[in-house]
Amino acid sequence: MSSKLAWTRPSPQETCQEQRQCRDPHKATRTEIPDQRCIGIVFSGVGEVTRPTFSRPRTGGMGMQAPSRYRLIDLNIQFLLQKLRTCHPSFLTPPWFLTCGRMTLPGEVQKWQASQDGLENLTRSRGPMPKPGKDEVLVEIYTVSLNYRDTEVAMGTYKHHKSVGEASSIVPCSDMCGVVVEIGEGTNPSPWHIGDRVLSTFNQTHLTGQITPKEMTSGLGLPLDGVLQTYRVFPVTGLVKTPDYLSDEEASTLPIAAVTAWMSINGTRPMGSPGGKGETILLQGTGGVAIAGLQIGHAAGAETIITSSSDAKLERAKSLGATHTINYRTDPDWQDTVMKITHDKGVDIILEAGGAKTLRKSFDCIAFGGLINCIGYLSGKEDEPGDRVNANVLALRRTVTLKGILNGPKDRFEEMLQFYGAHKIKPVVDRTFSFEQTKEAFQYLYSGGHFGKVVVKVKE
Repeated sequence: MSSKLAWTRPSPQETCQEQRQCRDPHKATRTEIPDQRCIGIVFSGVGEVTRPTFSRPRTGGMGMQAPSRYRLIDLNIQFLLQKLRTCHPSFLTPPWFLTCGRMTLPGEVQKWQASQDGLENLTRSRGPMPKPGKDEVLVEIYTVSLNYRDTEVAMGTYKHHKSVGEASSIVPCSDMCGVVVEIGEGTNPSPWHIGDRVLSTFNQTHLTGQITPKEMTSGLGLPLDGVLQTYRVFPVTGLVKTPDYLSDEEASTLPIAAVTAWMSINGTRPMGSPGGKGETILLQGTGGVAIAGLQIGHAAGAETIITSSSDAKLERAKSLGATHTINYRTDPDWQDTVMKITHDKGVDIILEAGGAKTLRKSFDCIAFGGLINCIGYLSGKEDEPGDRVNANVLALRRTVTLKGILNGPKDRFEEMLQFYGAHKIKPVVDRTFSFEQTKEAFQYLYSGGHFGKVVVKVKE
């Protein structure tokens, strides 16, 4: 039995004239209402409150004798008072309301939907509030970070993964930070409690090991409805704990970008044995994955080389610990520069984000036995006529491993979070947009002007 308090929804038949928003947690006190046979918490600063703001009965089921039940409920109250008095963010903000002595949720969800026919056709809609079932939780979503994949889903061009299926209209995006607000009935024991800050995992059922076609069908933002909405139900296994030291905006950037970078650098190493020290890592561009890779590599003690077409962005990369920078616009033969930097050895790991126009150059500057991680295709998905790469010969030339990275499992995500916490890595948020500005956020990301991550603040 959990020692944490869980809210209940009022039945449609319940009516009450008294409804207030929680505003001042410091005025919360424990109270006992003998005639109602319950204990709870009241807010003395919000007016005449004759019922407990939220409470649990002192007698009833739960399969315990009355004294045991009372002690359990009292622990719940003490836990909640501690949360309230320390200004825990999940208890300070609407849309929690006090109705008939219960905490209630709004009746609907606001969401953005993509018809997969263009960024300009993203539409705002509303839907009924979902209710979590067994082994599920309802999460109030605070922030969502965007990935290049999300722009392709919105434009209908994300067609290269056969396992993900198709959907005519879908709620986009996969990366969110939020707070658990309800636990499904029958979820016992639950790994989560009301008020827990959580992050989504990309493929909800991919818990460990190599991903399978079936697990790819659990991807958020396609084929499943994603997280660009105010509330969403998740399986209890589809979430990880948000690091306490990160803001909601920073934390929301981790599920795809950081995990992809982590798997590129550590995915071939044993669990619990991250590496990088003494290695050289090449990062292409200054998008979310590249910047996360730069931060991970720098924290691990690796030598890092990063490329960009912008000197201003390269200067920012230096401030994050980049050892060397290359402007590929002014230095189109950047692969030769990489070889000079490494004294003709080449780099150990490449985060290959360019695709058709950069892969050959990556093969030309990789070290013997090196690893090229294919994480994107910003220069296109098709080779130019007459410029086809013979990957077979190029891989043999330096005994290279060419590996596609499709994010990673939940256990490697949690491994990465331990590393982030140990090194206090702060993800880079380039720009934050409001929920109403979602279209502008997508356009900004697609323009390529960002450095790091773009975030939508769902909860103001």
